[in-house]
Amino acid sequence: MLSSDTDILGQAEAWRRAGKGVALATVIETWGSAPRPVGSQLVVDADAHFLGSVSGGCVEGDVITEAIDVIGDGRPRLLEFGVADETAWRAGLSCGGRIRIYLERLD
Repeated sequence: MLSSDTDILGQAEAWRRAGKGVALATVIETWGSAPRPVGSQLVVDADAHFLGSVSGGCVEGDVITEAIDVIGDGRPRLLEFGVADETAWRAGLSCGGRIRIYLERLD
């Protein structure tokens, strides 16, 4: 069972209250067969703990790595993942779709 929006945002708030750096990833666009709908979220703390899902596991590792960078430098990022010849052996969506994710630090 996936975490609810309330669980994800509640965890983000708890980590912030504990003094941890936190980033929030949100699916903002999908195309084709995408594993998670627009609005799906993943929250990450500075120690790489996370809750939620933006892809059903396909690209979470890359999103978490980028989230650590966002926590460090404070600059939001727009990430795009899909299946293409040049990316077939990197993180991608085996379902054949494409997703765009907005990643931001929560202050």
